[in-house]
Amino acid sequence: MIQLDERFSSQRLTLRLVTEADCGPVYVGWLADPEVNRYLETRFTTHSETDIRAFVRDQLAHSHSWLFAMVLTAGKQHVGNIKIGPINPHHKYADVSYFIGDRSCWGQGLATEAIGLVTRIGFERLELNRLQAGVYSGNVASAKALIKNGFQKEGRFRKQLQGSAGWEDHLWFGLLAEEWRVQPNAVPATGTSSTTKIRLAEPPETPGLDSAVTRR
Repeated sequence: MIQLDERFSSQRLTLRLVTEADCGPVYVGWLADPEVNRYLETRFTTHSETDIRAFVRDQLAHSHSWLFAMVLTAGKQHVGNIKIGPINPHHKYADVSYFIGDRSCWGQGLATEAIGLVTRIGFERLELNRLQAGVYSGNVASAKALIKNGFQKEGRFRKQLQGSAGWEDHLWFGLLAEEWRVQPNAVPATGTSSTTKIRLAEPPETPGLDSAVTRR
């Protein structure tokens, strides 16, 4: 279980669970912004503060998914979300999905850093065997962020997704716990306090929009 007071930090980001306090006009604005939601499944529905709050309550009430806020370590600004889930408890795998809602933070490699953090959480804290993510073929920045964290492209579902400019392929990426453990930055975290510090190498900049197929 992940507790509300737990924090997972890298060089520039801190991850914590999203709460209803995060569900204000800024969050609603992110989901309504056509540039932000270009590769999000949320773009097919209009979202209100009420339904976002209901979604967050559901995430907090169950252990099938863990929805984290990406918070800048300097300034404590909430700039996006990243999720592990749904989790298959029998086969020990889960999806990873994410978006950066604050466009001023695009192109800085923050998605790469966030993926590194949730990968560690998934394999160390949740003891999963596999993490996976689906990406629109046009979302090159998102694919690069996954590859930088060791994810391998495992498949291409041709013209499965409807993009803004027409049909796009659905790229599928995966990473196994055994592969992650031998990566250079996969040094086990130490300590058992509620604030777990996880230090990663400085990632190179990732241009454009960092986001994957995700619900919210």
